[in-house]
Amino acid sequence: MQPLDLSIIIVFLLAMTVYGIWQGHTNRSTGDYFLGGRNLPWIVAMLSIVATETSVLTFVSIPGIAYRGDWTFLQLAMGYILGRILVSAILLPVYFKQGVSSIYEVIGKRFGKPMQKLSSIVFLITRILADGVRFLATAVVVEAVTGWPMPVAVLIIGVVTLIYTLSGGIKTVVWLDSIQFMLYLAGGVLTIGFILSSLDADPASALLSLAREGKLRIINTDTHLLSNPWAFFSAFAGGTLLSFASHGVDYMMVQRALGCKNLESAQKAMIGSGVFVFIQFSVFLLAGSLIYLYLEGDLNVAKDREFATFIVSYLPPGLKGLLLAGVLSAAMSTLSSSINALASSTVTDLLGGKASLNQSRLISFVWAAILIAIALGFDESDNAIVILGLQIASFTYGGLLSLFLLSQSKKTFHPASLAAGLMTGMGSVFLLQYAGIAWTWYISFSLVINISTAFIVNLLLPARNQT
Repeated sequence: MQPLDLSIIIVFLLAMTVYGIWQGHTNRSTGDYFLGGRNLPWIVAMLSIVATETSVLTFVSIPGIAYRGDWTFLQLAMGYILGRILVSAILLPVYFKQGVSSIYEVIGKRFGKPMQKLSSIVFLITRILADGVRFLATAVVVEAVTGWPMPVAVLIIGVVTLIYTLSGGIKTVVWLDSIQFMLYLAGGVLTIGFILSSLDADPASALLSLAREGKLRIINTDTHLLSNPWAFFSAFAGGTLLSFASHGVDYMMVQRALGCKNLESAQKAMIGSGVFVFIQFSVFLLAGSLIYLYLEGDLNVAKDREFATFIVSYLPPGLKGLLLAGVLSAAMSTLSSSINALASSTVTDLLGGKASLNQSRLISFVWAAILIAIALGFDESDNAIVILGLQIASFTYGGLLSLFLLSQSKKTFHPASLAAGLMTGMGSVFLLQYAGIAWTWYISFSLVINISTAFIVNLLLPARNQT
């Protein structure tokens, strides 16, 4: 990095830290710390949702998808919008009607405290595995882009994020998420502008050239729906259910909506986030396609490192620093959200809400330390762990979603039948993976198996002790 780039990075990191410490004085209770006093502007909550689900892997790999392929990834994003409409219509009204602080309280009120704790534990395991390993993979990318040794990258990102998250709570997290989202989106737009100004062809000719090569194709008409995750119906249906589950029953995502002042604001934030994700994906896919033209389709560039290579090798000083700040933003927004959500679920679901503000901060510190330790404990050669961490959500979302859907049924259930359904649904994903079923179907198959198992086991158990 040039001195100008390094200066931009240092100013960025210091600004994040100072803002978090300053914001911390507004927290008076755990309600402030975890839900922002339920007074978050819906636009800020919306941008925070988008930033939270955008990791560095998304930031750097989506341009790579367009570089080596086309724009069929947008089929998934189309499903994301429908999934969030379903969340807004089905689940958010339940959460606001019951006035819960943690969404797993809905399970507790319907099926008892043990099932609430089990749901929370499944969430905690999902987040700690997925985000701990995502943080590891993030550090690998940051190492490649900045040249920092990976342990240094982990500690710099982790410590700065820990300071502002620990001090400021959810209000700091969502406001900084919003700023960070705008920063890395601007990075994508600036990249597009830089390439268009550098190409010999005008923008229209460049797009026409890409279209002729099939690089702008969005709809995949393949009919192998069960084996090809990018066949249209497979991708669209998979995106719908993935978004319905991730933004409906994953507390890290729903927490932002719960911080809004009312249901209408929460619904605007949720549905708007789907639209902004679609826009974001479009920007970075276009960037990847234009990088393909700029590098004349060079396939010697390392896979999933196309954007990182372009940033390091071709961007001028200053612009490179802004893009590097965007990379760090994507990393920090996901990590800060995970820390706060893990602590909030621990306090509300496992401790029954019996924790002071300082104790909540201590719990946040412990979860942050665990996430940092995971990233420091493994290296990029631990491919099996990386794959497990990135896929773990597909194993658990179907089970959690089924519990929420069953909670809306008036039928009584034995707790053992619910637990059996949850475990069977999650276990079935291993069989689906072994059978070669596309990952876009994991949640839907798991959902059906989970609910069916719960009903069958419930019929076999005595009626007493049902809830």
